[in-house]
Amino acid sequence: MTNETVAKDKNSYKIIKAFSDFSKNYSVVIAILALGLIFSISTSYFFTGENIRNILIQSATVAIVASGQAMVIVSGEFDLSIGQNACITSCLAAYMMKFLGVSPWMAILTVLILGTLIGVSNGLMVAYLRIPAFIATLGVQNIARGMAKVITNAAPIARFPESILFLGRGSIGILPYSVIIMVAVYLFFTLIFAKTRFGRYVYSVGGNKEAAYFSGINVRFAKMITFAIAGLMAAFGGIILMSRLDSAFITNGNLYEFDAIIASVIGGLSLAGGKGKIIGALFGSIFLIMFFNGMTMLNVDPFYQDVLKGVVLIVAITIDVLRNTKRDQI
Repeated sequence: MTNETVAKDKNSYKIIKAFSDFSKNYSVVIAILALGLIFSISTSYFFTGENIRNILIQSATVAIVASGQAMVIVSGEFDLSIGQNACITSCLAAYMMKFLGVSPWMAILTVLILGTLIGVSNGLMVAYLRIPAFIATLGVQNIARGMAKVITNAAPIARFPESILFLGRGSIGILPYSVIIMVAVYLFFTLIFAKTRFGRYVYSVGGNKEAAYFSGINVRFAKMITFAIAGLMAAFGGIILMSRLDSAFITNGNLYEFDAIIASVIGGLSLAGGKGKIIGALFGSIFLIMFFNGMTMLNVDPFYQDVLKGVVLIVAITIDVLRNTKRDQI
């Protein structure tokens, strides 16, 4: 065998391995392309510049909220309160601007702090009081939902200053600000998890918290920080949603917690913790919004779409469970 043949074999092996790694880590990207192709063939209205732009804009709020949920999932937990966190923070910001005369940026700063504190409270209960995440975050979810009703009196608040509407409606050329923000958020978190000690700690805690503890990692503090960041990103997503809709109501952020979980699992993150890449939640969010956008274009009844969302959640979690069971048996 000549040196030239050996070199060709090595290059072929590298190409095959690179494709294999990509398909394993970013299979959701392939799924997005396949889904886009199917809908483009099924309806002539899907693959248009305006519709693609709408998909990305709708994906932005879900993806921003999902970034925090993904971080909590990597740590081995989950947060059921982030949807109502987005709701109460958007409702409070709307109330402050509309009825208290607070400037938009002061209202935004206030609710970002509130969202973070909601996340910290979740983290304290889960990490330090050892209350199961399901119970703790479900309780906070109901508190936030009730407070949102109190703040708004269950009535919509609308028409905000132009200085805040650009977040959800403005654009630079053809690129909406919300999409730019979404990409920036994921680039930042990808850098944090790839290059910092904190990112390695979170993966270690999610993978094996006992081993992480004996390695000197403050497991409880690491988990609390992930919940705090999830709360912050939920509030941020709520603000952008409020800006895009130019209104705040008690339905803002409704079921975002489940959308974020579905997006994360579809994007390759494991509910067992310690596996997957944060950016997978971005692709998972786009896939989810694209799927239901296509269903709407095909005139599928919205009630059936709710059924399909439940099916997608169960299928995604089943695949995750089977994938982890297979790894555990090796």
